[in-house]
Amino acid sequence: MATEHLAAPPRLAPRYLAALLPRRRRDGTVGGRELVLDEVTVDPDRLADYCRLCGFALDGTLPTTYPQVLAFPLQLALMTEPGFPFRLPGLVHLRQRVAQRRRIEQGRPLTLRVRAEPPRAHRRGARFDLVSELAASGETAWTGRGTYLARGATAPGGNSDDPEPREVRSEHPAARWRVASDTGRRYARVSGDVNPIHLHPLSARPLGFPGAVAHGMWTAARCVASVAGRLPEAHTLDAVFRSPVALPSTVELALAAVTDGWDLTLRPKHGRRPHLVASLRHA
Repeated sequence: MATEHLAAPPRLAPRYLAALLPRRRRDGTVGGRELVLDEVTVDPDRLADYCRLCGFALDGTLPTTYPQVLAFPLQLALMTEPGFPFRLPGLVHLRQRVAQRRRIEQGRPLTLRVRAEPPRAHRRGARFDLVSELAASGETAWTGRGTYLARGATAPGGNSDDPEPREVRSEHPAARWRVASDTGRRYARVSGDVNPIHLHPLSARPLGFPGAVAHGMWTAARCVASVAGRLPEAHTLDAVFRSPVALPSTVELALAAVTDGWDLTLRPKHGRRPHLVASLRHA
């Protein structure tokens, strides 16, 4: 695998512009290249804003889902390279898996590695994984694997996905949240993910959405934050995104304690189809 060490995080604005412009070349491949960024530091103000928005406590460590924010510029760089076979607009985030081996202190220098793995067939197109690893003091402390769908694309057949987390059904939700209309814009400011479907109804409609929707990773983070204080240092997250959270809306969280962690399901207040089904497990 070819490895490229970056001197600084990629600038996001040119990458988004590249993603929106039509490109003739779409015959490249996914995989075979890794981006590495050394001496990654965490902006304390940005982290504080993230924690407030998602519901995490400010305790001097990175929340389970925060390294995805650090990895996003490198992921965007990979997906907007000339020849990348799938266009960024229209990609669907299907699933996010995280393995945290130990807590990551806020002020520690970190090393970030990101790669894309070869696509596999999906009933609605082609899917591929973005794998991110965050190391502290030379040891991997966090790994994330995001699965994305390119609708209508083609890819070789592959193995079926792992079993999905168990859906929790309960008449008495553990929590109910009113998700404000500006949630997408607020999350975009702290994450850098300014996908138009999250920002305003007028920018979401041309992309096939009746209105703006929340980021999948905000949805996952808000659910994880509800039990974060009861998680051990080493744990895993497996979150499957079933349907987007409309902005604004009211959602309800169902929780079920199991021997080694929690099962979580987020649904609209008036509706049965989940927004998210997830599991948190001791590692």
